[in-house]
Amino acid sequence: MTNKYYEFFCPVKVIAGKSALEHMPYELTGLASERPMIVTDKGVRAAGLLDPVIAACKEGGLEIASIYDEVPPDSSTTVVREIARIYRAEKCDSIIAVGGGSAIDTGKAVNILVSEGGDDIAEYSGAGVLKRPLKPFFVVPTTAGTGSEVTSVAVITDEKKNVKLPFTSSFLLPNAAIIDPRMTLTLPPHITAATAMDALTHATEAFTCMAKNPLSDAYATAALKKISHSLLAVMANPKDSAGRLELAQASTMAGIAFSNSMVGLVHSLGHATGAICHLPHGMCMSIYLPYVLEFNLESIREPLGELLLYLEGPEVYSATPASHRAEGSIAAIRKLRDRLFELCELPRTLKETGKVLEGQLDSIAKLALDDGSIMFNPREVSLEDAKTVLQRAWG
Repeated sequence: MTNKYYEFFCPVKVIAGKSALEHMPYELTGLASERPMIVTDKGVRAAGLLDPVIAACKEGGLEIASIYDEVPPDSSTTVVREIARIYRAEKCDSIIAVGGGSAIDTGKAVNILVSEGGDDIAEYSGAGVLKRPLKPFFVVPTTAGTGSEVTSVAVITDEKKNVKLPFTSSFLLPNAAIIDPRMTLTLPPHITAATAMDALTHATEAFTCMAKNPLSDAYATAALKKISHSLLAVMANPKDSAGRLELAQASTMAGIAFSNSMVGLVHSLGHATGAICHLPHGMCMSIYLPYVLEFNLESIREPLGELLLYLEGPEVYSATPASHRAEGSIAAIRKLRDRLFELCELPRTLKETGKVLEGQLDSIAKLALDDGSIMFNPREVSLEDAKTVLQRAWG
C-alpha cells in the first residue's frame, strides 16, 4: 500500500471559525472583486443563512451585485447557462457559492462559462480542458459532508442527453473556503448525520484506497477523529457551535484527503445508486461503507486496523489485539450507524430506504463498474463481486 511517488495539491485558502464570514470581504477585495454574485438555493435562503453573508459583505464595503437562489438539488446545464447570463448582465466580477454540493458545483460550472465565454458548458467537460485561472470564486459550505469546497471537480446534469457531465481541473478550486459554524447550526438531524457519514467515508476511503499517501493520511485521520468525537454530541445538541465547527472542519479535511488520494468502491456504488434510485449521496455512503470494507478487508487489514485508534480512541485500540483491529474498525462504524438509525432513522440497508427495489441491484452493479472511482479500490471488483456486496447491503 506504500506509494514511492505521489502528488499532493491544495491551494485553497481556508478561513475558519467564529466570525470567518466577516473576513471574506477583505479576501475578495484583495482579488480586485467589487461586485460578487451569490449562487445558492431556496432552502439556504429560507433558513436565513444568506443574512450573515450579505451583512458581512455590506460591512466590508462590498456590493452584492446579484443573488441567484434557485439552484436545484441536481443542477443542470440549463441552470448554469441562465446564471451565467445574469452574471454578465449585472456586470458581476466574482462568485460566492453558498450551500451544499449542488450549489458549489453550480458555482464552479458558472465560473467556467463567465471566465472562458460561450453558453455551452458541455464544451468544457472532462479533464485538462481549462488552461488558465478563472474569476475569483469563494465557497461558504452549509453542510458538513461533501468537501466540495476543496475539490477540483464538479458534476452537472445535461438534461437533454440525460447524462452527468464531469469537470476536472485545478482551476476549479475556489480561492477560499469560508468555514463558519453559523452556517450549519440549522441543519436538520438526518442531514447532519448523512453529510457527516459522507465525510467519514471520504476519510476512510482516502486512508485505505490505492493512492493513499502520507499527507492525505494526516488529513484523513484528523477528519475521522473529529467526526468520531463530535457527531453524536451534535446530534444530541444541534446548537453546539463548537461541535458544528469540528464537523465542518472534518468535512474540509476529508475533502482535501480524498481529492489527493481518491476513493473506491463505496463511491462507485453510491454514484450508481444515486443515478438509478435518486438516493442522497451521504445516505448511500453510510449504507455501503461497512459492506465494502468487509469486501476489501484482506487487502486493507493494516490501514483499516490503524483507523480504530481514531474511531474508538486509545483505550479501545490498545485493548484490541492487532490482528482484530480491522474488524474492530468495521464494528465501530456499524455501531455509529446503529446509533444514527435510532436518533434520526438514517438507513443502514437499501431495504430500509424504501426507495430501492431488489430488482434494481443488477443495474446498479453494472453502472458501478463504469465509475472512475473503482480504479482506486484496493481490491479488483468483478460484476459478481459488485452484485454480492449489493446483496449484502440490501438487508
